[in-house]
Amino acid sequence: MRFLRFFATLFLLPGALLNAAETPVISLPGTDGAEHQPLKVAEGKKGVVLVFGSPFCNTSNTFLPELNAIAEAYEDRFAFYLVHSEKDLELTQVMEHKELLRVRPLALLDTQQLLAKHTGAKITPEAVLISPAGETLYQGRINDLYLGPTKRQRKATTADLRDALDAVAAGQPVKVPRTEAMGCKIAGLE
Repeated sequence: MRFLRFFATLFLLPGALLNAAETPVISLPGTDGAEHQPLKVAEGKKGVVLVFGSPFCNTSNTFLPELNAIAEAYEDRFAFYLVHSEKDLELTQVMEHKELLRVRPLALLDTQQLLAKHTGAKITPEAVLISPAGETLYQGRINDLYLGPTKRQRKATTADLRDALDAVAAGQPVKVPRTEAMGCKIAGLE
C-alpha cells in the first residue's frame, strides 16, 4: 500500500515529496519593494499559498475578487502571494496590475519562472498550497467557475482552495489534493 501511495503522490503532485532540506531558496522582488522567499513559511503560519496569475489573462483576472476574499479570510494562518511568471514582464507592470485590480496578496515577479518550474504550475490562475516542510498539500483550481478554458459557469459550485485551507488549518489531510486549473498557459514556460 505504501508503495502505491508513493507512486500516486509522485505522479499527481510534482512537489509532494520535497522536504525542507530539498526546498530551494528562491528570492523574488515584490510589489512592496522588498525581496521575498515565498517557499519559506513564516513562524506561526500553517503554509504558503502561491497563486500564479497574469495581467494578460482574463480568466486569471476574473478570480482576483475571490483570491482577495480568501486571503482576507485566511491570512492569519497562511501567507499568500500572487506570482507573475511571464518572462518579459516588469515589476512596474505587476505593480500597476496590483493597484488597478486592487489585489490583496503581495505580488511577486518571477521572470525566470523558478516557482512555476519548482511547483509544476502551468496555468494562470493555478493555486499551490505548500506546508512548512516544503510539501505540496494542494495544487489546482481556486474553484470550478471555469469547467474548461472558455466554459464558464454562472457561479462556482466548489470551493477547492478554501476546502484545502480549511483542512490544513484543522490539521487534516486535504481530501482532494489535486484539481485541474483552467485558464491561460504560463507564457514561455518550457
